[in-house]
Amino acid sequence: MLFSDPYSTPLTRHVKGCLVYTMQQTPKSRGGRPWSFDRQEAIEKAMRLFWRHGYEGVSIGDLTREIGVAPPSLYAAFASKAGLYREALERYEANFGSIDRASVRAADSLGAAVRTLLEAAVRAVTHPDRESGCMISSGMIECHPEHASLARDAAMRRETMRKRIAEALQPFADTEPVQRLARHLAAVMQGISIQARDGATPAELQEIVEEVVSGIEARHHREGGYVIPNGR
Repeated sequence: MLFSDPYSTPLTRHVKGCLVYTMQQTPKSRGGRPWSFDRQEAIEKAMRLFWRHGYEGVSIGDLTREIGVAPPSLYAAFASKAGLYREALERYEANFGSIDRASVRAADSLGAAVRTLLEAAVRAVTHPDRESGCMISSGMIECHPEHASLARDAAMRRETMRKRIAEALQPFADTEPVQRLARHLAAVMQGISIQARDGATPAELQEIVEEVVSGIEARHHREGGYVIPNGR
């Protein structure tokens, strides 16, 4: 027998049915216990790994060890490594990838607005309690062809960031020049992220900020520079 029955209950059709039903209602993990974990904590840990090593630098084994779950549990919760990466990227974008538009628009000049934007970027990519660099700016720059959809998603997020830069700077310049400036600043911020990952210090990155702001202010004061609306 597969179980102990001191009363030697006959295995009638009714008893067999109850036995099968009871066994089906108690799902077990391969280790013999029901699995459970904090999904949000898992996303947070995965985000840190992907941020530090990139998508292709993190294996399923790395994820399961860090989160503390077996691969079947990971797949049951997120469907795939790519699914978990997308959720981790969304978490990063919500918590660390936004632009403080109010602070940028509170500046009294275009140069000051750009300084506010870039100095915030430097603080973000060199924060001592975070991974270095920007997960969006540096993510999926190069990848295997089978991960092309993730690369396109990362590129779309970078384009969204460029648009947010333009929106933040809109009070300081006409539409056409501010679009050009936003693309230039997006490229600068991407470079700042990569240099931070390479070990550049905040002081060294601040030198980039000073050069960019000086160039923008010089162009603004030349004839044919940025056109400033609203009397600014």
